[in-house]
Amino acid sequence: MEKNQIDCRQCQYYYITFDKNFPYGCRAFGFKSPVKPCLEVRKASGSECLEFQLKQLHSTHEGN
Repeated sequence: MEKNQIDCRQCQYYYITFDKNFPYGCRAFGFKSPVKPCLEVRKASGSECLEFQLKQLHSTHEGN
């Protein structure tokens, strides 16, 4: 993977579907795909995904 290449697994819009033919989804663009959505976006547009938003990590600890 190139240094500047987007990884869907780190995006807040990425999700796994229950559809065995289209197991990867993108909530930002509203589609499911047989490959990672960032690859579909690059194939269609020729550039990296502009909707990528890094997932926010949530603390599992309550304030002490």
